[in-house]
Amino acid sequence: MRGMDLHQRYPALSDLRQRARRRLPRFVWEYLDSGTGTEATKVRNRAALDLLGFSPSILHGPQQTNLRRRFLGVDRPLPFGVAPVGMSGLIWPDAERLLARCAAAQGLPYCLSTVASQSPEDLVDDLGAAPWFQLYPPKAPDIRRDLLARAKAAGFAGLVLTVDVPVASRRERQTRSGLTQPPRLTPRLLAQVAMRPAWAMGMARRGLPHMRTLDRYVSGAGASLSSTAHVGYLLRTSPDWEYVQWLRDHWDGPLIIKGVMRAEDAAPLEAIGADALWVSNHAGRQFDAAPSTIEALPGIRAATRLPLIFDSGIESGLDILRALALGADYVMLGRAFHFALAALGPRGPDHLVDILRKDLEANMGQLGLETLSALPQPLALASFATPFTTNRSDTDINAPP
Repeated sequence: MRGMDLHQRYPALSDLRQRARRRLPRFVWEYLDSGTGTEATKVRNRAALDLLGFSPSILHGPQQTNLRRRFLGVDRPLPFGVAPVGMSGLIWPDAERLLARCAAAQGLPYCLSTVASQSPEDLVDDLGAAPWFQLYPPKAPDIRRDLLARAKAAGFAGLVLTVDVPVASRRERQTRSGLTQPPRLTPRLLAQVAMRPAWAMGMARRGLPHMRTLDRYVSGAGASLSSTAHVGYLLRTSPDWEYVQWLRDHWDGPLIIKGVMRAEDAAPLEAIGADALWVSNHAGRQFDAAPSTIEALPGIRAATRLPLIFDSGIESGLDILRALALGADYVMLGRAFHFALAALGPRGPDHLVDILRKDLEANMGQLGLETLSALPQPLALASFATPFTTNRSDTDINAPP
C-alpha cells in the first residue's frame, strides 16, 4: 500500500485496533487489551478524557503549526513517544526492535521494559536519541548495579522506575485466555495460533519470546508463580523512599518515577532528586479502583515544577492535546503502538505516528493555535459525556464483532 492508501483504509487508531484484533491469537489480544478486575479504571481513563473539550477559535488566517517540544534536555519533533510494554515480542515478532527503529527515525523517545523480550544489548544498533530504560526494582543490589550498568552501556540515557506494581495484578481476562508466563503453547492456544498465520509465521522464525534481560539472573525458576506473574517477580522488591534515593545516587542520567497518582507524592520525589514524574495508572492494568489519570493530572501539576509525563487512555492527537492542556509536558503511548504493529507489521508504528501528527495539526487548526504552549484550559463537557460502562473492552463500538 502507498502512504495515501494507508490513510484511506486506516485513518484512525480505532481502525488499527480492529485489524490488530483480527490478526492476533485470542490469548495475545487479551494480554494486550485487558485491564484488571471489571476494567472500571480502563473505562474511566477513556470516559474522563471524553469529558474534556475546547472551544474552537475562528478567523486566524493561514497558520504554521509547530509540534516540537523540548523535554529533559532533548528537542523532539512531536510531543509523544513509545511507552514500555512487557513482553512486546509476544504481541508481534521483533516488536522491541521495530519500535526502537521507528522511534529513532521519528525522533521520539523509546522506553524499553525490564521484562521485554529483547535485552538492552539487543537494541544497541537500533536506538535513537536519549532512549529510556524502564526498571522493575530488583531486590539484590548487585543485580541493580548490573542492570544500570548494562542500560548505560547500551546507550539508554534515562532511567524510569515503575512504582505502581508492588504485587502482580489479577488481570482476569488474561487468565481466562489461557496465557501463562512464560508462554506455553497448549493445544488450546495452538488452535488459536493456527487461525492467525501472519503472527504464527513470525513466531516460527524467531521462536517464542522470553524475558532476555533477566536470563543471567534467573534460571529454571518460576514454576510456582501465578499465571499473571513471571520470573521477574522472583527478583523484584516493593520499592520505598530509600530505594529511590539509592537509584538517584547510582544513576547519573535523568531519573523518572512512573506510576505517580497522588499530588502529595510529588514534593518528596522532587526533593529526593527525581527529574520527572510519570502520571499513570498503568492503563488500568493494576488497580481497578484508581481514578483516571487525567483526573489526577491537574493536582500533581499544581504540586510540582518537575516535568510531567502522561499516559493511560490516549487514543488520538486530540487526547494528547487534552493531557498537555492540563499540565503534562509529554505523552507516552504503549498499547497504541502495539495495535499498529499487529495491524500492519513494520509499517504500522510509522503510520500511527503520522495519524497522531495529522490529528494534532487538525485540532490545533480548529483552536487557532500554532504552538503547543498556547493551549487553553479544557472545558468540561459533562452534558455530552458517554455514560460509564462496566467493561468497555466488550462493548467498544470500535471493536469488530
